[in-house]
Amino acid sequence: MYNTDDFELYHTVNVFALIIGLAYGMIAQKTQFCFNGSIKDYVLSRSTRRGASILTAMIAAIFSSQLFSYLYAIDFSTSIYLQPDINFFAIIFGGLLFGAGMMRADGCSSRHLVKFSQGDLHSLVTLLCIAIFAYMTSKGLFSYGAALLQTNPVLLDISSFIPNSPMSIPIVIGLLLLALWKAVPKVKNLLACSDGLVVGTLIGLSWFVTGVVGFDAFDATPLESLSFVYPSGKTLEYLMFFSGSTLSFSITVIFGIVAGGFIMSLFNKKFRFNCAAPQNSNKLKNSILGGAMMGIGGILAMGCTIGQGLSGISTLAVSSFVALLSIAVSAYITALYMAKKEDLPSCFNFDWDR
Repeated sequence: MYNTDDFELYHTVNVFALIIGLAYGMIAQKTQFCFNGSIKDYVLSRSTRRGASILTAMIAAIFSSQLFSYLYAIDFSTSIYLQPDINFFAIIFGGLLFGAGMMRADGCSSRHLVKFSQGDLHSLVTLLCIAIFAYMTSKGLFSYGAALLQTNPVLLDISSFIPNSPMSIPIVIGLLLLALWKAVPKVKNLLACSDGLVVGTLIGLSWFVTGVVGFDAFDATPLESLSFVYPSGKTLEYLMFFSGSTLSFSITVIFGIVAGGFIMSLFNKKFRFNCAAPQNSNKLKNSILGGAMMGIGGILAMGCTIGQGLSGISTLAVSSFVALLSIAVSAYITALYMAKKEDLPSCFNFDWDR
C-alpha cells in the first residue's frame, strides 16, 4: 500500500508534470517550435528563425539543468544518458533511422503531439506507429534484435574507447553561442527565440521535479526529463490497460502537451491547418513509415530530438551529442532528397521579417 506522504508526493509529481506539459504544448503550438521544422525551413528557404529557437533551447536547457543540479545535488549519472556502457553504434544507427523517419513523417514525436492537438489526424497515425514500434522494440517482437545490437560485446568494446562522460560546459555553451550568433541576423531578433528559452527551462524544471520533488516518493520517481518515444508506448499501454497501469511523469507530460496544444489552438488558429503536401505525396504512407522508423530509432538512440537533443545534452553526455548529430545529419540529407523529388511539404513562412 501507499504511504500517505508517498501518495501525496506521487500526485504532486504528476501535477507538476501536467503543468510542464501544458506549458510545452501551449508554447510549441503558439510558435510551432520544432527541430524537424528548423531543418526543413533551412532547406526550403534558408530561414534560420526556428533553428535559432532550437539553439536557444539547448543553451537554456544546459544552464537551467546544471543550475538545478548544483543547487539540489541532482546526480545526472543515474539518468540513462550518462551510462558508462554506451553502444555508440546503436545510438548512431538509431539516430539515423529517427532523423529520416521524422523528416518523412514531417515532424518528430513531440511535434506530432502538437499537430494532433491542432486537429491533424495524420499525426494521430504517426503517434500510434511511434508508440507501437517503440514498445515492440523495447519489450516486444523487435526487442531481441535490438538487444543483440545494443549488447554486442565487440561494438561495446570499441565504444568504450570513447568515455561517455560529461563534456566541458564552457566549450559546449561557447560553441552553441557561436552557432546562435551565426543564425540570428540582428541582436533584436533574439526576442523571437523566447520560445526556446521557455522550452529549455522546462527541461531543467523537469529534472527538478523528478530529481528533487519526487525523490522520496513511493517506488521512487525515475530521474528523467522530457522525452517522447518510449513514453508514447507507455502512454498507449496506460490507455489500453487503465485499471492495471499507473500514471508516471512522462505519461502525464504527454497528456499535458496535447491539452496545452489544443487550448492554444482555440486562440491561435493560424496553425490549425495542415502543411500543403505535394500532389504525388502519399501522406498516410509517410505517416506510417516515418512513425515506425521513429519508434525503432528512438529506442536504439535512447531518445528523440527532445529526449536526446535537449534533455540528454543538458547532462552534457557525449552520447547525447552523438545521437543529436546523427538525427540532424540524417534529417538534413533526407530533406534534401525529398526537396529534390518535390516531396517535402511546404508549411508556413518562418522568416525573420514575419
